[in-house]
Amino acid sequence: MAGIGLHQNLSLGQTLSPQMQQSLQFLQAPAMELQSLVQQEIEINPVLEEAADEPKTESEPETEDWDKQLEELRQKDEEWREYFSQSNNASSNYNPEAAERRQFLFDSQVEAPHLSDHLQRQLTLATSNLEMLRVGEEIIGNLDDAGFLKIPLVEVAQSAQVDYTVAQNTIALIQTFDPVGVAASDLRECLLIQIDRLGKSGELEAVMVSQCLNELGRKKYQDIARALKVPLERVQAAAQFIATLQPRPGSSFSSDDKQNIVQAELAIQKSGDDWIVVMNEDPVPRLRISDTYKDLLVNNGHDPNLREYLKEKIRAGKFLIKCLHQRQQTIFNIATEIVKRQRVFFDQGVAHLKPLTMNQVAEVVGVHETTVSRAIANKYVQTPYGLFDLKYFFTPGYQTATGEVMSNTSVKDAIQEMIARESSSKPLSDQEIVKILGERGIPLARRTVAKYRAELGLLPSNLRRNS
Repeated sequence: MAGIGLHQNLSLGQTLSPQMQQSLQFLQAPAMELQSLVQQEIEINPVLEEAADEPKTESEPETEDWDKQLEELRQKDEEWREYFSQSNNASSNYNPEAAERRQFLFDSQVEAPHLSDHLQRQLTLATSNLEMLRVGEEIIGNLDDAGFLKIPLVEVAQSAQVDYTVAQNTIALIQTFDPVGVAASDLRECLLIQIDRLGKSGELEAVMVSQCLNELGRKKYQDIARALKVPLERVQAAAQFIATLQPRPGSSFSSDDKQNIVQAELAIQKSGDDWIVVMNEDPVPRLRISDTYKDLLVNNGHDPNLREYLKEKIRAGKFLIKCLHQRQQTIFNIATEIVKRQRVFFDQGVAHLKPLTMNQVAEVVGVHETTVSRAIANKYVQTPYGLFDLKYFFTPGYQTATGEVMSNTSVKDAIQEMIARESSSKPLSDQEIVKILGERGIPLARRTVAKYRAELGLLPSNLRRNS
């Protein structure tokens, strides 16, 4: 029998620093989610503030330390490229089916659960009372995207045809559910629910939220300290704790309405004979380091703890600002390369979309293709032909007999056009479509034609026939 003991093992592995994780999170976030993420950072870091009227160039630190950190990030990215590199000879050994499987991997994503479904499951497990179930469904159905109940509870009770006492008991039950703070009527109640669940209902944190929420939002800690007659350090510590709470408990769940709302982060416009990329800077909050805390750092050299705290917060704030700038620059560089490679598309229209892989763009931009995948995720661009997801411009393709390369989208358009012109009494079979495409110099398997036809929502030939 083997004995129990301690053993040492040496191994090499890739790890992500918290800064790199934050950088990748901001890169992948779409416009609306980015605003929420930045707002959370502002609430956590007291030295950050929005500067709506200031140009972004003032928000970009250029100290030697930050240049060094960004160089380390670029070096890390280069290491990943070497670690994940596979055969990049796409032009000589191109496999359309393998490229399509690879594209499917990048496009795949798991849909987040809906808040209403999440709460409804908890409700059915928490009570069997029919009246409470009925009013509970009414409450859950009236929650907004943040998880707040914005209509009076008395109206909910009337709509569900139950006594007001039943409605009160039901909402109290729902407020014990996950996510903590859900079904509150406003931010104050939401935070108090979370504070109570964390066992601090009688402490300074609860008093500050109850009596000084407006001052807390404006970070007027000295005013709060004077009003509550407590030390400034205690107020700052309580504010740090409150900043860790979730002000929008429902925001981590998907919403059907929100999923249908998109915001273009860039536009492609004609300038003379060229096409140019124009970034929409509105979704990206303009941040700066508060002058108040800069002065506090300079003028409080006698307090080493405060100096160290402020230096760390300022360092984190500057890195956040740099992350936002780097995000915009990466998206801009990728979009610029897309425009360069898809020039015929912008000149002549959708039918002229050319095959393009993320690896091809990554090579030019100087990042790994997984970085490109993150950067284009849920990003939209306004073009003269309408609003497009950036992923639309990345598609595998086929090489024709004449050496011309066609994208999958163009092949699908050709199939759709053939079926649109076919005789209704003698529709084209998938094999006949394969033959026609072959005569045009486009080699395609029958199963591929069947797949594309299904993706286009077109029926098989036997179901398209009109006798």
